[in-house]
Amino acid sequence: MIAPVQHIRATTWHGRKGALKNAFRYSVDYVLLDAERDGPAPGLFSRKSGLFCGLLDRDHGGPQKRGIGAPWVRQVIRDRGLDLDGPILLLAQPRIWGHVFNPVSFWLLHNRDNELCAVIAEVNNTFGDRHSYLCYHPDLRPITRTDRMHAEKIFHVSPFQPVEGNYEFRFDIQPDKVFVWINLDHPDGGLMANLVGSRRVMRTRDILWSMLRRPFGSRRVLGLIYFQAFKLKFKGAKYRDRSTPPKAEVS
Repeated sequence: MIAPVQHIRATTWHGRKGALKNAFRYSVDYVLLDAERDGPAPGLFSRKSGLFCGLLDRDHGGPQKRGIGAPWVRQVIRDRGLDLDGPILLLAQPRIWGHVFNPVSFWLLHNRDNELCAVIAEVNNTFGDRHSYLCYHPDLRPITRTDRMHAEKIFHVSPFQPVEGNYEFRFDIQPDKVFVWINLDHPDGGLMANLVGSRRVMRTRDILWSMLRRPFGSRRVLGLIYFQAFKLKFKGAKYRDRSTPPKAEVS
């Protein structure tokens, strides 16, 4: 049975660590779907067009705006010799009115028993760059909510955080809810962030209600990012120029 497209009505919270404090919480809409099969979806949602509401392959899996979707993920795990042939789910913000910006999307990779065994965190910055972090246990055992997955930060995201640092990821993907925690540590502080939301089959009224509450979709997210940057600059946070992105797409 092909799983239907799901709507994640979520909240995201970010808190800066270190001497200069800053924190915020916003509501946000995510979509969760099988990236290799078109599941049932409301008529206002499309995998071919983001004119109203949609999630397109070209927005994920590869460079920004030039992605190829799930085939890119399959190539990544083949290159690393990972035996994962179960479903590939994508958790991401959809295009609204033709626009999308995802600070981070998540590829959820399963084994043949439908157990979550790897996650690719696909990170974008506002300069048009992208880098992805692949999280899994060396023995490919299932990822549980208590597992702490680590990755070295090598990609410029915020101009108010250094490129250097260490990420800690936690994932808890339940049939009715999604929890993602991210902790960044570096000598001067870092930040904590999470994404928490309920899962439900996407309905037309969910899209319409979200459009009423957040009519600008990810344009709103982008605007809020710049607003928080202004606040940090006003508070005296050190600004760091964009560094050259890593050559490797995935680390």
